[in-house]
Amino acid sequence: MARAAKAPHLSPYRVDDGKKFRLKDHSPSDSGGVTKTSSESLLTQGIERLEELQGKLYAQGQWSVLVIFQGLDASGKDSAIKHVMSGLNPLGCRAYSFKAPTSGELDHDYLWRHVAKLPERGNIGIFNRSYYEELLVVRVHREILERERLPRELLTEDIWTQRFEDINAHERYLTRNGTIIRKFFLNVSRGEQRKRFLERLDRREKNWKFNPEDLGERAHWSAYMNAYEEMIRNTSTQAAPWYVVPADKKWFTRLVVADALVEALEEIGVEYPKLDDEKRRQIKEARKVVEAENE
Repeated sequence: MARAAKAPHLSPYRVDDGKKFRLKDHSPSDSGGVTKTSSESLLTQGIERLEELQGKLYAQGQWSVLVIFQGLDASGKDSAIKHVMSGLNPLGCRAYSFKAPTSGELDHDYLWRHVAKLPERGNIGIFNRSYYEELLVVRVHREILERERLPRELLTEDIWTQRFEDINAHERYLTRNGTIIRKFFLNVSRGEQRKRFLERLDRREKNWKFNPEDLGERAHWSAYMNAYEEMIRNTSTQAAPWYVVPADKKWFTRLVVADALVEALEEIGVEYPKLDDEKRRQIKEARKVVEAENE
C-alpha cells in the first residue's frame, strides 16, 4: 500500500530547530484539521504501511530506528505505543520502559543503561521515557541529582547545558552510524490530565494505573513545562527532531506518531535486498530441487 511521503498535518508538530520554540504556541487540544472519523481510516492505513516498511527495514538489516516517548503521567504514552505498534513483527521491535535507576545503574553514567537497550540494525527500539528524564524529573527535583554520585565539583549550574550538549552529541553519533531517531513529547493539558486521573480512580479496570506520586507531581506543573520547553529548545535537530504531539485527543496523537514513523522510513527508502546473479541462480536451482521432490 503506497502512501504519500509527506503527511501535511505533521509539519506543525515537528521541531527541527528549537531556537525559537515556545511551548505556549502548541495547543494540547489541536487536531490538525483532522476529524475523529477520518482519523480511524488514516490510522489503519498508517499502521499497515508501517508494518510493510518494518518488513523491509528488517530484511535490509542496515538501518535501525529509535523511537522515544516523553510526557507527563496520563499523557497517553502507553496507549500510543500499544495502538501504533500493534501491527509490527515482535521479532524486529522491542519496547523498554525506564523507571528510576537502580543502585547498580547509578554506578554508571546516566546514558549507560539506555545505550545497552539500543536497537540492532534492522530493528525498531521504543523507549517509554528515556535519558531525557535527566533533563526533566531530575531538573525539577534537584535532590535526585544529589543522589547520582557525581563528583561534587561537577554539580554546577552548567550541568544542564552540558547535558544538552552531551545528548546532542550522543544522538549525532547514533544517526551517523545508521540509527534513525524520532522523539515524541505528548503534550497533554492540565485539565485533560485531571480528567484521566479521575478515570483511574473511578473505573475499576484502571485503578491499577493510579500512583499517589502522580498527584504530587501536578504541584510542579509549571516547573515541568519550563523543563520540557528548555529540553525541546536545546535538543531538537534535523537528524533527531522532536514532535510536540497534541495529546488531549488520543486518536490524533496516534495518527501523528504513526505518520511520523512512516515518513521517517520512507525518507531513508528502506527496500528488500536486491539479489545478485549468484543468488538468483541459487534460487533457480533450489526451485528445481523442490519441484523434483515426490509429494
